[in-house]
Amino acid sequence: MKFYADVHIHSHYSRATSKSLNLESLSLWAQLKGIQVVGTGDFVHPKWLEELKQKLQPAEDGLFKLKPAYEAVTRQELPKACQGPVRFMLSCEISNIYKRQDKVRKVHHLVFAPGFEAASKIQARLGAIGNISSDGRPILGLDSRDLLEIVLESDPHSYLVPAHIWTPWFSVLGSKSGFDRIEDCFADLSSHIFALETGLSSDPLMNWRLSRMDPYALISNSDAHSPQKLGRESTIYDMDFSYAGIYRALSDPKDKGLIGTVEFFPEEGKYHYDGHRQCQTRLHPKDTITQKGLCPQCGKPVTVGVMSRVEELADHPEGRKSPRGRPYYSLIPLPEIIADARGMGQNSGAVQRLFMELLSKVGNEMYILRDAPLEEIQRTAGSLIAEGIRRVRSGKVEIAAGYDGEFGTIKIFSPKERKTVKEQILLF
Repeated sequence: MKFYADVHIHSHYSRATSKSLNLESLSLWAQLKGIQVVGTGDFVHPKWLEELKQKLQPAEDGLFKLKPAYEAVTRQELPKACQGPVRFMLSCEISNIYKRQDKVRKVHHLVFAPGFEAASKIQARLGAIGNISSDGRPILGLDSRDLLEIVLESDPHSYLVPAHIWTPWFSVLGSKSGFDRIEDCFADLSSHIFALETGLSSDPLMNWRLSRMDPYALISNSDAHSPQKLGRESTIYDMDFSYAGIYRALSDPKDKGLIGTVEFFPEEGKYHYDGHRQCQTRLHPKDTITQKGLCPQCGKPVTVGVMSRVEELADHPEGRKSPRGRPYYSLIPLPEIIADARGMGQNSGAVQRLFMELLSKVGNEMYILRDAPLEEIQRTAGSLIAEGIRRVRSGKVEIAAGYDGEFGTIKIFSPKERKTVKEQILLF
């Protein structure tokens, strides 16, 4: 059975997240988006762990589902065309800030547990080290290697995945506070790292340029701070639902359960290019070299983005595929496509109404973006939006790359194309 998994998310206990990030809303939006396995996020937060225990019940091995009373809360909001099973996997993100080799390291990690017993053990160990109650993603002065040891000791099948590995400020390979190799970060326990999260600003093709990435499975997740952002990146599996199956697909290079990933176009990510947000300066890595790493407007150092960092560490040219490489599919969220076609903001009422109409008549967002016949989309949303989805599927989009914390901006249609279609609608 093929399914999509998005296991890097947060709860309403994390800072700068939506108050609607509860299990009921996550279940609803997972079905709207076409995601079947969702991370719980934040399981080390005491109140969130209590909520997880209250609202979830065991499903398949190591996975959980909402108890019927809580699942019924959002049932009326869910179109029949989108209804499907949703399973939860115990997950959390930990921010580690510590000093190693005379440099301050800031590294984010994803932690996964096969059950509440293991999750409670990790929570207790981390609670003795730092404050785990003020933020769903706690900040701890704990070495990455030592966090990994705590995770491994909680259960033989608990595991850790370095998060958004290229982000300049908070990642294992980031330009500002990371390392040059995974082994430099996790030392004697490095063999227990078997998967890496690529993050929104890179895709597998970029990562395949590094031989040092070959041993690792590459996964993608949304890092959602609101339910509506679920599935903007995800990992595709083909197997029966189970925590053990996912673990095996990632840890065993011979296992065929991991079949691909759904990606942002990496240019849309917040740190793809170099740049200086304060001066609205976006720089291609070649321009950064010309400018000697300084902003041409103010003369201050620019934030070195993912593209530059990959180029710095790469030992292969573009186009090479890793031995563990899997297919990947670059997509743009459906509301963004509708908004571009209509020349409106993606949060406008008209865009959101058409988005929900498409979900009700055609199916969940992942099905619409990847598999639905264009004729079926056109009958509900019109020819311009159907054409937009066709262009996204074929990669024919223009993107002004993101930089220094600013998302990239996407252009699918020209103003002339929008005007022509509107005139045709008025004519007929």
